[in-house]
Amino acid sequence: MTDAYLDSPPLTDEQRAVVEQPWDARVLVTAGAGAGKTHTLVRRLDALCGHEDPEEALEAAEILVLTFSRAAARELRERIARHGERARRVRAQTFDAWAYGVLVQAYPDREWGAASFDERIGAAAEAVGKGALEAGDATPPAHVVIDEVQDLLGVRRELVETLLDRYQETCGFTVVGDAAQSVYGFQIEDPVERADETGRFFEWLRCSYPDDLVELRLTRNFRAITPEARIALPYGPRLQEVTDADEAAELYEELRDLLLEPANGMGDLTDGFVLDGLRDLTDTCAILTRDNRQALVVSGLLYEHGVEHRLRRPLEERPVPYWVAELLRRTGATGLTEDRFRALLAGIPLPYEPNADALWTVLRRATRSAGRGFLDLERLRGTVVDGRFPDEAADPEAARIVVSTVHRAKGLEFDRVIVLTPPSVAELRKLHKEELDLPAEARALYVAMTRARQDLYHAAPPEPPILKRAGGRKNGRRYVGGWRSYDRFGVVAEAGDVCRDTPPGSATDAPATQAYLLERVGPGSEVVLRKRHDMPMGEFQSPPYALTHEGREIGEMSERFREELFQVQKVNRAWDPWWPDEIHGLRVDTLETVSGGVAAGANAGLGERGVWIVPRLTGIGRFRRTDDEERDA
Repeated sequence: MTDAYLDSPPLTDEQRAVVEQPWDARVLVTAGAGAGKTHTLVRRLDALCGHEDPEEALEAAEILVLTFSRAAARELRERIARHGERARRVRAQTFDAWAYGVLVQAYPDREWGAASFDERIGAAAEAVGKGALEAGDATPPAHVVIDEVQDLLGVRRELVETLLDRYQETCGFTVVGDAAQSVYGFQIEDPVERADETGRFFEWLRCSYPDDLVELRLTRNFRAITPEARIALPYGPRLQEVTDADEAAELYEELRDLLLEPANGMGDLTDGFVLDGLRDLTDTCAILTRDNRQALVVSGLLYEHGVEHRLRRPLEERPVPYWVAELLRRTGATGLTEDRFRALLAGIPLPYEPNADALWTVLRRATRSAGRGFLDLERLRGTVVDGRFPDEAADPEAARIVVSTVHRAKGLEFDRVIVLTPPSVAELRKLHKEELDLPAEARALYVAMTRARQDLYHAAPPEPPILKRAGGRKNGRRYVGGWRSYDRFGVVAEAGDVCRDTPPGSATDAPATQAYLLERVGPGSEVVLRKRHDMPMGEFQSPPYALTHEGREIGEMSERFREELFQVQKVNRAWDPWWPDEIHGLRVDTLETVSGGVAAGANAGLGERGVWIVPRLTGIGRFRRTDDEERDA
């Protein structure tokens, strides 16, 4: 094998040992932060597809690549396009997308779009165990590639174990992970069960393949290019082994002390010099927060001061790009040729230059369009309706400045990283009491401090609001409360808050509203919710609220939003809820394609496809009365 092809960086001896394993090898790779995992996996895939012995080479369809997020899948796909030579047809899919495909194949008559993430993953594990990959057109994988396996917990771990166990005689694998970066344990509620899950997949591999598991390491760091960016790296090996709370507390405080060195301080994010520096920044920068509450507050603060940025959404949220609705709406044909597809795509305003070649290939594969050079538009619509739009065709989440929780930034890297000053161990113990997981806190801080290529800073966190859950339920709507149990000052926006059943502007001019959304509304646009009247829409709902942008109505709030606003405002059975006249402070996260009734779309003048564009919201909304008296915390 040669290193000198395309513009791929040369392999180290450690990387070469991974890349040159045979296709049927069972390989566990331990790789630290910034150790070139993605580059190694790309070259590994290339080697699997291009072995000198044709008997040893795999077809792209025989390789299953699973990732935890669309961002990770996109990065791997782009790296393959740049540095791969033979693996260009290999697909990288999120767990959710692959599980959905398994379920559609195994149970085509069931409706999976409304099922939760965990429900789909669990059902897919059961289907795989019963042979779903051996029925019909399905093909069991000959090799499985998974990154970040330290975060295989609960149902995802069970899915992978079921897959590898069923095909252990015929399937090789290459799995990569770093126990020092295991930060998703919080998804397991029970502390004892959480402790058991940490490292459990590694143990399963070693027990299941005691004689032929090949364990390799990648130890060289390629990310950090300055001493400041390297300060946390020596702690990786110790964090891979830590389970004791006292040892974890010591590691956490040592990392915290390194981060809080005076030379790394940035002061307050509201400082004029800091804000000017962010506005003028040309490098990539991440502001990393400990939790979603801090991320929402920081994002709101930056918007208030005119600093453009993107707030990273939860990994499980998978909005369909708005150009899909426009593509479907701009033609009445049943299908498109490649030239017509390119012409329509070029006419849709986008904030980035789309890769038409890649999109054409991905969409044809996802729709299984019959005939060479033809895209079946009814099947494309079906991917939207059924919730199986391909991850490979999702919009890039690129932005110069990103605000993100540490967990959502894992696997990413930035020129500059600003970590909000973490609390001390004593403060953590006061905040979380018996629920505190100190090993997880230490690993999360390590992850935050190892995202930087050049500069690592800390900044004082802004004062957060008091966020509570409606009804005290785990999944209740988050709202802004106060020290008094009946205080209600605002709500947190969620995906699905904007009505999808009918197109925006149906009562006035839906086509004009779609055009307005394309021309005037985009990520970061400020919106206001306005109460239409005082009459609740149902016994357990609030009155209707219109979504407005610069005074123009661009949508209506969904039934779910009205029900959850009722739950927020109905403090107790005897409480008479009041309804804010307006809700301010919300922003547009993105424009997305949604599906509704075909008749609703046709009656609104949007054609027969039953798809259209709506805004997806983000932020913390604040309640106001019409007399401009803001109910603030």
